[in-house]
Amino acid sequence: MTPGSQPARPLEAPEPAPAARAPVKPAKPIRDWPGVDLLDRYPFVRKVLKWRPLQFWLIWPNVLFFAAFLYAGLFGSPVGSRNVMIVFVWIFWWFLLIALLVPFLSRAWCTVCPLPVFGEWLQRLRFVGVRSGEGPKKQRTRMFGLNLEWPRALQNIWLQNLGFLCLASFSALLVTRPIVSTFVLGGMIVLAVALSLVFRQRAFCMYLCPVSGFLGLYSMTSTLAVRVKDPTLCRSHKEKECLLGCESGYGCPWFQYVGGMTRNNYCGMCFECVKTCPYDNVTVFLRPFCSDRLLKGYDEAFKAFIMLVLALVYSVTLLGPWGTVKDWANISEVGNWKGFGLYVLAVFGLCLGVFPALHLAMTWLGRRLANEPKARLGDSFVRYAYVWVPLGLFAWIAFSVPLMAVNGAYILSTLSDPLGHGWDLFRTGSVQWHPLLPEWIGLVQLPLLLAGLYVSLSSSWRIGRELYADSHKALLSLAPTWAFAATMTVALMCFFVG
Repeated sequence: MTPGSQPARPLEAPEPAPAARAPVKPAKPIRDWPGVDLLDRYPFVRKVLKWRPLQFWLIWPNVLFFAAFLYAGLFGSPVGSRNVMIVFVWIFWWFLLIALLVPFLSRAWCTVCPLPVFGEWLQRLRFVGVRSGEGPKKQRTRMFGLNLEWPRALQNIWLQNLGFLCLASFSALLVTRPIVSTFVLGGMIVLAVALSLVFRQRAFCMYLCPVSGFLGLYSMTSTLAVRVKDPTLCRSHKEKECLLGCESGYGCPWFQYVGGMTRNNYCGMCFECVKTCPYDNVTVFLRPFCSDRLLKGYDEAFKAFIMLVLALVYSVTLLGPWGTVKDWANISEVGNWKGFGLYVLAVFGLCLGVFPALHLAMTWLGRRLANEPKARLGDSFVRYAYVWVPLGLFAWIAFSVPLMAVNGAYILSTLSDPLGHGWDLFRTGSVQWHPLLPEWIGLVQLPLLLAGLYVSLSSSWRIGRELYADSHKALLSLAPTWAFAATMTVALMCFFVG
């Protein structure tokens, strides 16, 4: 297991006591950051989250929409701008996800994601209810399937990193050909179902889903977090329903022990822990932006590198003046497989080799300036990789602004004509394409990139002070990485606005 990877099995809990304890009022909340307890302030929200059918009724409409998109991909127009599969998934959904859901609602998309839900329903043999009784690994809920543990060597997000890189390399094909998107997304559903029959709980989401990887990384910045109010109460409570389940709900499908959870990375926000906790000790906090700042392993650090480099690669490919690079990437139209091979090698090389090497060099130089021993270089390499998390998020938001502005007009026309067959269901099928406020795009992108740089520098300063007691040494150790971050910001500005 790589440093910082998350265990696939929950922490072992003692056998359940003969009789359940009577609920007690938790002590004063203990947390390291200021925040607002939303479930305490708005009790009706807790009642809603504890309602057993909630997730089913959140997911079911999304399943229907997803089925319609797959149908459109198979039988609709092959022209991407006239097919609801491309317009709504890769334009509207992506912008909504990266610009609103992740920064403010953490992994709320995982709450309603239709990809793993068929496998989960098959495991539980229920749409809503709970199959109580003895299950695998001391679980108090029965599960259908082999319920094997995910291989220990793969208990990290390296496969997610590689999967996302592969999809990103074929992005020109994926976002222009509806049939390709249909087979990719449909294949992910089939894979999730197959894995659910073999491995425990949401192994697909935790270790394979390429979307899950970047959602986990950027959820660290989110203003919303599921946490316990009093960790000491969790330590004294022996039954651990949040891990093992009970008649009120299932143990965490993401293998997380909420009593010791300090980051958003692997919380799928299914709210099973809210349902199962007998003390109502699990809540949802509204907190400051970028409250989570701890990357725990090289797999997470490389995810930060990959996301930022891809934002730059897409800017070069789609916004840059180099026609040759555009032709290499656009394999679906040009068919230059040799050029495409060079493009893929360049993407993988930049993400997995060049950029990490530059980050390592800046980290090493910072250690030398601070006069610290080399033994802590690996720790600084991982911790200072957080610089690229806020900057990467804001870079993707800035990249998505023109994507939405230029292609947003297609949303209205495809809403009336989802298959591209000439329909006009809502009288918007004849809306002509036109970019939305193109003169404002650069004025929006520049502040976003500057805001990302500011948040990155301020967050990494706190990390530096955690690693160094001396503020002067912390500043010296961060100076090269900050200069690198500023250079990347300027490069992104050049590609975005010229």
